[in-house]
Amino acid sequence: MSEEKIEHAVQQALTREGIADEVIAAGQFSPRGQTGSLFAGGLAGGSLGEVGGSVGGAVGEAAGVIGGMRANAAAHGMPEFMLVGVTADGVYGFEGRSRSKEPGAMVFKVARAGLEVSVHQRVNVRVLELIHPESDSRIELEGSRIPLTHSKDVIEALSEG
Repeated sequence: MSEEKIEHAVQQALTREGIADEVIAAGQFSPRGQTGSLFAGGLAGGSLGEVGGSVGGAVGEAAGVIGGMRANAAAHGMPEFMLVGVTADGVYGFEGRSRSKEPGAMVFKVARAGLEVSVHQRVNVRVLELIHPESDSRIELEGSRIPLTHSKDVIEALSEG
């Protein structure tokens, strides 16, 4: 998926919301802990499903993965998948899994003025923290290391500004 398509999709969502900012970077993210929840849910579901044999184990694992991801997203008050866009003035998060279609509802909007950005490297994800010290608010996201999600582009744009 080209970088231009994901930026265009987020730009469409900003326009829909009446925001005139120009997207300089966009990528796909999930709430922090999503990958760990996926593994934990899969392990738990697979163990429970083993009672039904190999098919039961596979079904249980799949159900556990989905359940783990949904539980983590709900705990953070965010959707499982988001498109995050960066402009000169703000950072915007929208509900959305597709990197080429206009995303759904706005999940968050954060001004870049006074924003602190922290990035933690993990084995298979990058954790992005958007911290506003004055209000003591924090948004914690994780982006895949797979290049087609463009999470690295968002992190680089935030690190430059």
